[in-house]
Amino acid sequence: MKIIAGLGNPGIRYATTRHNAGFMTVNMIAGRLGLSPGGSKHRSLSAKGQYEGEQLLLLQPQTYMNESGLAVAEALRFYKLTEEDLLVVYDDMDLPPACLRLRRDGSSGGHKGMESIIRHLGTANISRLKIGIGHAVFDAADFVLQPFGKEEWPQMAAALKLAAEAALFWSLNGIGAAMNKYNGV
Repeated sequence: MKIIAGLGNPGIRYATTRHNAGFMTVNMIAGRLGLSPGGSKHRSLSAKGQYEGEQLLLLQPQTYMNESGLAVAEALRFYKLTEEDLLVVYDDMDLPPACLRLRRDGSSGGHKGMESIIRHLGTANISRLKIGIGHAVFDAADFVLQPFGKEEWPQMAAALKLAAEAALFWSLNGIGAAMNKYNGV
């Protein structure tokens, strides 16, 4: 089993904000697999399904971004999985808008959700898929909680679709192959 955890904040107020790029990606994956994240388990909206024979658990932690690690760690413990079975999908202000970057490990880069996951799992060896949202031109907290602008949506929709494809590819082929195929696209 593999877990794809998309980070974001719960509630309609945040649904289309930059900080919810991870939730949006999980929704795209779920749609592609005919699933609907809705089961409430592990402090998350979740959905289980299969992709080309690989069992997947899609997670959208409902703990708010800054405590994402609570939900992710709970799911890993419950299924007796390791961080090698986990891909975390989230927004990144240090990447240009709609740019994707997969990494095998590393620091949180200041992202509070990733920081929480690293803290709760006790390791930075966590595969991640970052989706560029561009850099804040004003307060970072306000920026990430703003919805994408109308002019940004076509580019972001394409990036989210590609992120969903990359996450599914990761589930079958691992982080190294996914980095080779999707970094720089």
